[in-house]
Amino acid sequence: MSNEVLRLDHVSRLFGMTVALADMSIVLHPGEVHAIVGENGAGKSTMIKIMTGIHQPSGGTIFVDGEPRQISGPQAAREAGIAAIYQEPMVFPDLDVTENIFISDTSAGTWVRPAVQRKRAKALIERIGMTLDPDRIASGLTLAEQQAVEIARALSQDVRVLIMDEPTASLSAHEASQLRKIATTLASQGVAVVYISHRLEEIFEISDRVTVIRDGAHISTKPISEVTSDGMIAEMVGREVGNYFAKAPGTVTDKTVLQVRDLTLDSVFENISFDLHAGEVLCMAGLVGARRTDIALSLFGITPATSGSILYKDKDVWFTSPRAAIDAGIAYVSEDRRKLGLAMPMPIRSNMSLATLDEFLSPKGLLDREREISVAHQYRERLNIRTGSVETPVGMLSGGNQQKVMLAKWLNMKPDLLIFDEPTRGIDIGAKAEVHDLIRDFVAQGGAALVISSDLPEVLAMGDRILVMREGRQMGILDNEEATQETVMSMATGQMEQAV
Repeated sequence: MSNEVLRLDHVSRLFGMTVALADMSIVLHPGEVHAIVGENGAGKSTMIKIMTGIHQPSGGTIFVDGEPRQISGPQAAREAGIAAIYQEPMVFPDLDVTENIFISDTSAGTWVRPAVQRKRAKALIERIGMTLDPDRIASGLTLAEQQAVEIARALSQDVRVLIMDEPTASLSAHEASQLRKIATTLASQGVAVVYISHRLEEIFEISDRVTVIRDGAHISTKPISEVTSDGMIAEMVGREVGNYFAKAPGTVTDKTVLQVRDLTLDSVFENISFDLHAGEVLCMAGLVGARRTDIALSLFGITPATSGSILYKDKDVWFTSPRAAIDAGIAYVSEDRRKLGLAMPMPIRSNMSLATLDEFLSPKGLLDREREISVAHQYRERLNIRTGSVETPVGMLSGGNQQKVMLAKWLNMKPDLLIFDEPTRGIDIGAKAEVHDLIRDFVAQGGAALVISSDLPEVLAMGDRILVMREGRQMGILDNEEATQETVMSMATGQMEQAV
């Protein structure tokens, strides 16, 4: 490795009172594949956005070629030779490969003949070892081919640092292998490749050095020859668990609310089997691309599975719509509250009645506004929603209070089964504790909860049992007493699998 091309020196980034990055230092060299690993929420995305100019650091210095440099925006990052590709490629489907490669070409004022551009496009594609027709329309490309187009686009702008953020999470094994070859090919040509992945086997296959980050802080940077799977996992999950993750007394009963057998959605997940009892919190753990949300969407009738069986409250069911699931007593607290969970411009009271609107209508079909307000006040007090009025638009609330409004919407229907998808993502510690209490209260009263979470301390504290997923496969189910952060992470990264 030669001289450094990019360095973050004691860089921090604050979002209000939240510390996303704390005193982060990392050095990138030309000709290396530098892997960055950490749990979901460790700060990897924030670091990428600082490198690519999307976010500005709150403190610290960025060096390019050893000189201090302000990367004021994405254009400044491109000028410095820094580019990123992500899990979901960003190509224009109605344009061909050549047009997509040169869509960001800012050498304006000069007209380039199409034949010349096609020749350049072909050379760039060949440089990364791919075979792709420059005239092919992008809508027909595979995900791997779309990512190759993005890489060729970066190369057309003389990229010197290429950041690959979970590039293989949605790819088949063959496509993932192709993309890893591209990464090593570019490194051999002098590009500094930053490779972010939860697939530890990929890290060991292509990396020269590995940096572990945790809770926004740099933990270690080591040559791959000095790294072991167990050591890396220990560094990734080695934080203390706060008091707000304290385990609640067991409330699990023998009554089975949900029984799932061999549930399969073609090309998404396969052979998922578990039981969920009244009074139980079953946590579903896994990393990016594990397909946990897809299972929840199938159970809720949004994307029905293609095979398998579901026994719900001792009856064979097969929900083909959310309304059918809701009518049966199943509620789904979505991961994305802004797009799927709440109507942001509408007031708190209207959001709380959305899932059970029929109950607030008079025989003539008119809304009983007084009853709606009364119920909203009850939930505001019960859930400690901090607002001066239930007429406040939900979009004006903090993330934690928005989450509690969404919980109130579903609790109001008095469900037997609540599916929580990342229930505490993006909310502060105090709000997390309150959401945990709400989940515990729900199961203590006989409800059953399926909780999807990427926060390992939360999973270990909340779950009576933990179902671990990896890339659409069920790796095992652990009792709380036998589960540790290392065990769950080993299963989630494919290092260990429980016998079925």
